[in-house]
Amino acid sequence: MVPVFSPLEMIFVRGEGSRLWDQQGRDYIDFGAGVAVTSLGHGNPVLLKALQDQAAKLWHVSNYYTNEPALRLAKKLCEATFAEQVFFCNSGAEANEAALKLARKRGVDISPDKIEIVAFNGSFHGRTFFTVSVGGQPKYSSGMGPNPAGIVHVDYNDIEAARRVIGAKTCAVIVEPVVGEGGIIPAKPEFLKALRELCTANDAVLIYDEIQSGNGRTGALYAYMNGDVVPDILTTAKGIGGGFPIGVMLTTAAVGNHFKPGSHGSTFGGNPLACAVAEAAFDAIRDPALLASVRDKAERTAGRLRDMGARLGCFSEIRYQGLWIGCELSERFANRAGELIGKAAAHGVLALQAGPNVLRIATSLTITDDELDEGLRRLEAACAALTAG
Repeated sequence: MVPVFSPLEMIFVRGEGSRLWDQQGRDYIDFGAGVAVTSLGHGNPVLLKALQDQAAKLWHVSNYYTNEPALRLAKKLCEATFAEQVFFCNSGAEANEAALKLARKRGVDISPDKIEIVAFNGSFHGRTFFTVSVGGQPKYSSGMGPNPAGIVHVDYNDIEAARRVIGAKTCAVIVEPVVGEGGIIPAKPEFLKALRELCTANDAVLIYDEIQSGNGRTGALYAYMNGDVVPDILTTAKGIGGGFPIGVMLTTAAVGNHFKPGSHGSTFGGNPLACAVAEAAFDAIRDPALLASVRDKAERTAGRLRDMGARLGCFSEIRYQGLWIGCELSERFANRAGELIGKAAAHGVLALQAGPNVLRIATSLTITDDELDEGLRRLEAACAALTAG
């Protein structure tokens, strides 16, 4: 394999619920959910049935045609959100690529110099050359020559900085309602409100990147539903497929109609298998009882983590929205999140990083109380090992 990853040494062979087993038969509690992807756990029987049923009917027909699962999923997404149109693709990066291209296309349709995209430091929007350039982390975009022109970065949650750069040449503002890779940092409501007002005043589109924050992760179907601001474009992926690759761009007809046949495309986008699985996942995720359970488990988990941090001295702050939790390491253990993840894996619990100083937890939305308790117990043992060292 090309050396772009640095995986831990275990190789997983089976998963059930929020547990994984490696080649040696050792079990792990999964607190990462494949980076917020396996939203309904491993081996979910509802998703498995949807995949098997569709696999027996139709796998692929290309975008010269459409198919029933894609049409059903598009209708459900539009009925449940602000959207009137959707574009299906295969990943979050592709969803953001589509959104940014659409925003540029709309901008140029209005005026040839309306091409500027405003984004925020610490953000992450994907790994294509365009999306990694829009993302606000130079470590991901450097070393490949000049980035595309017309991209401006300012600090997240800084209203005055946004006011200085959003103007007549702005075609889009792209923002994560909760910054994920940059540390699980929720946007301030007044910041999002200001972005909406600035976009409206300058005829720019507001793009919400909900690749991770969408699909029940924050305890709402989509994070924008936690506030009063409605975007013009929303991108999502990860949890909507429950582990099957799919990405979606949702938008209004007024914005979406700037694309014409041939403006954009995706060979596998809208694939019947992906859409059938995603439809089953979406139906399960939007259940009010499941979303209430996410909010309840998040409160209890954050409380346990705060207590753990106070007793062991490992965490200085716990930030969260739903089952998406960032544990800021205390000054004594600054920038050692990677080390803590290694110790956690050694103690049988899988977690993530959100920068060098934040342990990230993103369990499945359906994690059981027993799995959650066991995972927290193992994480506490890992934190104790870190502090003892």
